[in-house]
Amino acid sequence: MKALGRLGELTRDKQDTLLLVGAALLVIAPHFGHLPWWASAAICVTLLWRTLLTLRGRRLPPVWLLLPVALLAMAGVAQSYGTLLGRDPGVAMLALLLAFKLLEMHAKRDLYVVLFLSFFLMLTNFFYTQSIFAGLAMAVTLVVLLTAQITFQYTGTVPPLRRRLRAAAGLFALAAPLAAVLFVVFPRIQGPLWGLPGDAHGAHTGISDTMAPGTMANIAMSEEVAFRVRFDGAAPGQERLYWRGVVLSHYDGRTWSRIGGRLYRRDGDAMTLRVGGAPAPYELTLEPSGRRYLFTLELTPPALAVPGERVGVSDELESFTLRPLMQRVRYRAQAYPDYAVQPALDPALTGKWLELPPGFNPATRELGRMLRTRAGKADRDVIDTALKVFRTQGFIYTLQPPLLGHHAVDEFLFRTRQGFCEHYAGAFVFLMRAAGIPARVVTGYQGGELNPVDRYLTVRQSDAHAWAEVWLDGIGWQRVDPTAAVAPDRVRLGIGQALPQPAPFGLAGLAALQSDKDSWFSRLRFHANAANNAWNQWVLDYNPERQRNFLTALSTTFGSWRSAAAALAIGLLGWLWYAVRRQRRRDPVQDAWERFGAILARHGVRPAPDEGPHSLLRRVRALSLPEHKKAAMAEFLELYGALRYRALDFEERTRSARRLVKLLSLSR
Repeated sequence: MKALGRLGELTRDKQDTLLLVGAALLVIAPHFGHLPWWASAAICVTLLWRTLLTLRGRRLPPVWLLLPVALLAMAGVAQSYGTLLGRDPGVAMLALLLAFKLLEMHAKRDLYVVLFLSFFLMLTNFFYTQSIFAGLAMAVTLVVLLTAQITFQYTGTVPPLRRRLRAAAGLFALAAPLAAVLFVVFPRIQGPLWGLPGDAHGAHTGISDTMAPGTMANIAMSEEVAFRVRFDGAAPGQERLYWRGVVLSHYDGRTWSRIGGRLYRRDGDAMTLRVGGAPAPYELTLEPSGRRYLFTLELTPPALAVPGERVGVSDELESFTLRPLMQRVRYRAQAYPDYAVQPALDPALTGKWLELPPGFNPATRELGRMLRTRAGKADRDVIDTALKVFRTQGFIYTLQPPLLGHHAVDEFLFRTRQGFCEHYAGAFVFLMRAAGIPARVVTGYQGGELNPVDRYLTVRQSDAHAWAEVWLDGIGWQRVDPTAAVAPDRVRLGIGQALPQPAPFGLAGLAALQSDKDSWFSRLRFHANAANNAWNQWVLDYNPERQRNFLTALSTTFGSWRSAAAALAIGLLGWLWYAVRRQRRRDPVQDAWERFGAILARHGVRPAPDEGPHSLLRRVRALSLPEHKKAAMAEFLELYGALRYRALDFEERTRSARRLVKLLSLSR
């Protein structure tokens, strides 16, 4: 531990190694969240081992020991992921190999291997997150890696770490404007330059095409952003924010799922759909999920256009792309408050929405028949009576309901009476079908949080929701949300008000601050979300369409996009020329010497071009000047001679140069 307190006294090789270990830790640390636990532990142990070996001056382990360990680690990656191909196993192998390579550095070439492997591994972090905060963290990591690279260039005395960091930051600052201009004007392509194989673990997020007890509750535990919405006008009320996604019509006694093998339509012309009322135009930015479903505010006519994607519509009013969404997409639409979907549907076609699995939930079937008998032929009365059951019979809305057995709906309705939205939606649809009313489950999201900073509505995975649709003759498909009958605050105020939420960062004191929209914590959170959203909108989503719009706007000012590009290039080159000129500062020692010569000239002493400081010292001592000024001049000349003709180390040269400048002012 005494060595840790004297890091500045370590040899050059040890300092370089510790700097590289620290840089590697910065590179690998963001990956700990998605690496297998054993891989993270192995990396930490390896880095700690390398640090202790360096501080204690011990020999590195032999290759015959490292090779089996590396092979064992690769086998562990294959066991954890089931393959060695793909994003996740590839990143895991790179992180482990980087850590192991630190134990196998015997030449300067090995330093560069570790350094460049660190550069590459740093880029892989963007496979997992591209937020502005990740970008800032990677910028800091890049500066540290550049500092290490600069350090390895020195063959003699090395400047202090602070100066090397400043030099690396200067290189980064010089490169950033050029990168920004190239980002803006370089021709964009739709989609990434490479393709990644689908990963078996964690490839899909959010709403899926199946629903079983616990499905929606698991999704709702995540605070990840599902999508963001910006309305052209005022946002509709919270209770109207139903974001339609997937329709589940088949039930096997345990799981609701989509009906496969249906004909997909390219538009909604074949579907009877009437809309009315004042439309609410909006723009939705959907985060990548690995799935194909597009979410729309009810009710949005099926006429979506997504740049770079082919869009289809199902006969159950689902919008989807023909391939999984692996990157962020944006589309515009408008929703109508009044609508009628398939009001004149042929009753013969409603059979699939009346099917019930045989041998399941006999008590619920009997309840459905009883509701039909009481209400007669009025379907609306059956619906109202069923909702009254949920409202008045002591049902509880919770994220942690009891487990259900074989007759899941019966146990939920007649015994546990505790559930999340999927329990209520699934049980209600089963009950409606038992009463002879066509019904189906719709999954999506409900609500959202309006950010007062940028006026974007943020919908998170925690807003995942399931509700029911029933078909009424002459009216069509109508939304019925049984969860709202049990927990009306869930629909009116959002899930954060209906259920207790975990404290941010596990700190109970922040929970109250988060619920208070005017608190400093909420304001900070809103500004951070707005900054990240702006990053998404203008940097990550800078697609060919946005580039064309931007260059078109520039052409109105400069005449054409070529002129605009030329103006940008000239401006950039001018800035770079100025920056390089500033970087090429004159030698401060030579500059001080010339200024000292000007001072001597004022006193009648003009140094000859070949006159050195020692011969000039005799002439200075003969001047009629105050003794303190002659002493300063004499010390200046002696110090200048030392700086010019003696071998001084970096620290001594720096101190002497600073003293030289101070003596210059004393000589005036």
